[in-house]
Amino acid sequence: MATMAATVAWIGLGHMGGPMTANLVRAGHRVQGFDLSAAALAAAVDGGVSAAGSIAEAVTGADVVITMLQTGAQVRSVLEVALPVLAPGTLVIDSSTIAIDDAVSLHEWVEGAGFPFLDAPVSGGVPGATAGTLTFMIGGAAGDLARARPIIDVMAGRVFHIGGPGSGQAAKIVNNLMLGITLAATCEGAVLADRLGLDHRVFYEMAKVSSGDSWTLRTWYPMPGVVETAAVNRDFDGGFAVDLMRKDLGLALAAAESTGLSLQFGAAVAARLDELHAAGLGGKDSSVFVKVVDGSA
Repeated sequence: MATMAATVAWIGLGHMGGPMTANLVRAGHRVQGFDLSAAALAAAVDGGVSAAGSIAEAVTGADVVITMLQTGAQVRSVLEVALPVLAPGTLVIDSSTIAIDDAVSLHEWVEGAGFPFLDAPVSGGVPGATAGTLTFMIGGAAGDLARARPIIDVMAGRVFHIGGPGSGQAAKIVNNLMLGITLAATCEGAVLADRLGLDHRVFYEMAKVSSGDSWTLRTWYPMPGVVETAAVNRDFDGGFAVDLMRKDLGLALAAAESTGLSLQFGAAVAARLDELHAAGLGGKDSSVFVKVVDGSA
């Protein structure tokens, strides 16, 4: 598999899965995809994915199975169908963002059934998925990661072997906790700069090379016409949805509680995301947070 094209079964072809599979196809791999959304499946087919009519059909004959879903329960539900169909030794990778305990449980269950398993969440959003520059955070055995590298490297800019089962998910939820808090700070700063009459682009260019710099500032700056690809320029459609960000912060807050830690900033951001959900904006990109700050939500 290290030097040959592989057959990859991919379950979950949304905003991230679609462009990730397109990169695999461009690299010469065969991707058999399935998604409950007909629109998502059709978009993936446009990217070269072979559409499957069911989970079982997608995983039949696969060398690698990759899931990109929203919850641990969804991943388990998919694998309950997939495992009985898989050839012995098929590598299973979950790139969803789920609870640490769910990831550990999946390792025990899947590996107990005789299949190598990696928890492999990613960071970098839709731009990283499209460009093939995602950061992968891997939990699992080093040997299984070595086997997965020819597939993962196609989609990745950086790959980190974090440690044993569940550690990839642990790293991801801590990362997304920091992302959520930084996003809130970026939105507050952007609105304050606007209220003070600062030119949006000039302020952005200054902050980008100063101590206010961050990934969210460079990628999601929430004032129109500054960062071309930012969701503010498309009415906050697409990208990393508010409800998904809230889910990830919830995972981080639950993990913190299990360690006796209080995350006051994280809890405050989660509460503001709840306001966005209540306002009917849960499906919008998380940078719509700016509407909470400026009072327009």
